[in-house]
Amino acid sequence: MKALPPVSRRPNRPAAFVAPISEDRVEARLLAIAADHIRRFGAERVTVVSVAREAGMSHANVYRFFPSKAGLIEAVVVAWARSVEMILADIASAPDPADDKLERFLTAWARAQRDGLDRDPIIYATFASLWEARRDTIMAHRARLRGFLAAIVDEGLEPGPFRVKDEERAVAFVSDAMQRFVHPALVTEMRDLPRQQVEQRAGLLARVIIRTLISGGV
Repeated sequence: MKALPPVSRRPNRPAAFVAPISEDRVEARLLAIAADHIRRFGAERVTVVSVAREAGMSHANVYRFFPSKAGLIEAVVVAWARSVEMILADIASAPDPADDKLERFLTAWARAQRDGLDRDPIIYATFASLWEARRDTIMAHRARLRGFLAAIVDEGLEPGPFRVKDEERAVAFVSDAMQRFVHPALVTEMRDLPRQQVEQRAGLLARVIIRTLISGGV
């Protein structure tokens, strides 16, 4: 009987290399899942366990990135607030004249708040609750926005168009005057007003603010 030829064996192949997922990507995925759960179920009903399950990890692993459920929810809100900051930072750093820049900044600030209310109401409501609670992260957000305002006002001082008597008081005046259109609780109160009407009012107020700075009223 003829002998069968020897069976050829494939050489052992090294296992395919799988690059580890960076911690930044893991954190971003957890935030995206948590944001989706907040929108679907509300912040109170979100659980770390459900977020971890959807992410395919243990809930203990989630705590490596966020100290608690409250910390996770706060991080989602801060991510939304940072998106607003990026829009306003671009305007504040633009090479436009200070008066034009301030008008664009104020109207964009008001528009971003209304966008949050209209397009992402559950996240915006959570943002409003953290604003009222004066959480450190939200206070830092408010401080950064005030810093943008201060930079624009400072840029517009003489020989620029602004004739303010006291720079700090001028920045406070601008911030206080805009509260109707940027404070989340007050923005929410105007949810039944047509968007166009709110934007027209905010634009008119921005122009009044600028005229006050130019005239030296503060």
